[in-house]
Amino acid sequence: MTDYKHTLNLPKTDFPMRGNLAQREPEMLKSWAVMDLYARIRESCAGRPKFILHDGPPYA
Repeated sequence: MTDYKHTLNLPKTDFPMRGNLAQREPEMLKSWAVMDLYARIRESCAGRPKFILHDGPPYA
């Protein structure tokens, strides 16, 4: 069998090949809580007009 791996132009990246969200999500949530990320986002948006996204079927 011929090996064509050396002919592929694949990017070199630090991203994992699999998402593994179920294993990674608790750690991400913990780090966001430590950073108090939600409060920081709310503070940065203070004073701006509200953005409301009406999502759903148009004839619901």
